[in-house]
Amino acid sequence: MQKAPLLTLIPHTSPHTRTAMMTTSHMNGYVTESDGGGGSGGGTDFLEEVVQRHREMAVDCPSELGNVIITVSSGFTDRVFLRYTSDLQAYLWFVFVLSELEDLLMSLKQVQHSLNDSQSQEDIELVLQLVQKSDFQKAFNIHNAVAHYMNRPSPPYPLTDHTQSLAQEVEVMMHNSSQKEGLELSTLLKTPHMQALMMAHDSVAEQEMQLEPLVPSVNQSETLTQWGGETVKFVRLEKAKDIPLGATVRNDMDSVVISRIVKGGAAEHSGLLHEGDEILEINGVEIRGKDVNEVFDILADMHGVLTFVLIPNAQTKPPPVKETVMHVKAHFDYDPSDDPYVPCRELGLCFQKGDILHIISQDDPNWWQAYRDGDEDNQPLAGLVPGKNFQQQREAMKQTIEEDKEPEKSGKLWCAKKNKKKRKKMQYNANKNDDFDNEEILTYEEMALYHQPANRKRPIALIGPPNCGQNELRQRLLSSEPDRFAGAVPYTTRSRRDVEVNGRDYHFVSRQAFEMDSAAGKFIESGEFEKNLYGTSTDSVRQVINTGKICLLCVHTQSLKVLRSSDLKPYIIFIAPPSQERLRALLAKDNKNPKPEELRDIIEKAREMEQNYGHLFDAAIVNTDLDKAYQELLRLINKLDTEPQWVPSSWLR
Repeated sequence: MQKAPLLTLIPHTSPHTRTAMMTTSHMNGYVTESDGGGGSGGGTDFLEEVVQRHREMAVDCPSELGNVIITVSSGFTDRVFLRYTSDLQAYLWFVFVLSELEDLLMSLKQVQHSLNDSQSQEDIELVLQLVQKSDFQKAFNIHNAVAHYMNRPSPPYPLTDHTQSLAQEVEVMMHNSSQKEGLELSTLLKTPHMQALMMAHDSVAEQEMQLEPLVPSVNQSETLTQWGGETVKFVRLEKAKDIPLGATVRNDMDSVVISRIVKGGAAEHSGLLHEGDEILEINGVEIRGKDVNEVFDILADMHGVLTFVLIPNAQTKPPPVKETVMHVKAHFDYDPSDDPYVPCRELGLCFQKGDILHIISQDDPNWWQAYRDGDEDNQPLAGLVPGKNFQQQREAMKQTIEEDKEPEKSGKLWCAKKNKKKRKKMQYNANKNDDFDNEEILTYEEMALYHQPANRKRPIALIGPPNCGQNELRQRLLSSEPDRFAGAVPYTTRSRRDVEVNGRDYHFVSRQAFEMDSAAGKFIESGEFEKNLYGTSTDSVRQVINTGKICLLCVHTQSLKVLRSSDLKPYIIFIAPPSQERLRALLAKDNKNPKPEELRDIIEKAREMEQNYGHLFDAAIVNTDLDKAYQELLRLINKLDTEPQWVPSSWLR
């Protein structure tokens, strides 16, 4: 089919920008756009590729993900009604007797396309009008149901399906009877032949007593045939209310093409609709030449069984191998209503930083299909989320654009580098530009569920800015439940005092040994005070874990990556400050009187910690009251014993 250039509009752009972006080439449903304004150069080529695909419309998702409108449950039978007779009346009688309603509609349309004389065409049109009336369809279904049961063979119908138990009751009654006939009947019921007969009866009756539905459901199927000079397939689907169809369509010239099959929908379950199939008709309504919004309106008014006439995609892929679900933690907020590049805004899945997403399809590397954890029951269709590489690349490109606009400001994004002079001279290439470190652009982290063993408790790491209460909370736990909680014994190079016990107060080591362990990465954190080295090692934390206790740590943000990269599986809780006034009141209880600028510094420090390290936190507690914060901390720790938690999947490999 010849494809002509067309105009592609991008949402959220000015009229000037829209008119400047014209299609220059078109192939296989994708377009490449050129910037009439001279182009921005560099990284914009990447985003232009993303906008190549036509905007998609979810045919059964009018407003937001989760609205359920269309489903599928049936298809064509395999009967063939294309052996036309010379007598039109004889043919019509044939299909009326043997056909189901949708088969009849299909056959009539095939005949209409095959007949040449006008009188026969008019006769077929009158019959079609009659068949499409709701009263006729109801009467037709009743006729078929009655005919089905009138023509069934009629073997003796069992009155009961449990003769064995009934015979046992009779046997007991007759055995207790003093009459001769009762004793004879009881003896007869005990014979092996009679018991075998009753067992056979029960086996047959168990099947016969299962009543069939009045109108048998029709299996899902498709039929390939010649129609109007083209090879087409007829697919019959049922529009119900519990499972959406799960398909998007796009315009390709005057054609309406299935653009995407969404996981969780009936289209995916049936396997009858495929990406790239062109829709010619739906229930006799011509679709070719219509806008995707018109197609949505047409489907919205249709109910019951839908008959699709499709030109199959010549490059239909074989059924994919069942994909393994990948669970990821989102490290950024996403709102599809603010994303001009999402192919179908109605199917875009909104999520926030920290949400767990179940990625069920990565067929489209730019737009994954996902469910949000906990919403599976309320989210019938999978939603579209940016793919990892796509998100990394556009964030890196955004960083370049921001620094080009404001070279005097240092980068604010996660991937920011300080060598701006070099970067401004380079055009962005996601695959070749080493100036961007994609691993530093936070997108998703693969996760897995983990339930801590009873004898191996996860260490609890409390983190927060100074004067936010993390040290007080740790000390309260240690003093209130010493049999449950313990601290890691630190290492030091200073000399042991008389009252100190090696291994209880400190691990006393030489400076050389300390520096060797530090170089080997054995310390979670370390530092120097009055010419002596101090540090907390992973070995000292592991010693606490091996005793069955919970190790409590208060660490700096710089230590989090080392802690998480170990085999300790820490649970990290951020202790955040309350409002400035509330923070002043809390510190006043400890006889502290900070200045306003000191309070602002604490809050700003907390904001920076959350922005830069928040993706490493498992939970956060706002310390508005120390007692309430302590109870919330205990609740989170207790939950680790009763509920599995999401942890980086690398921890479990």
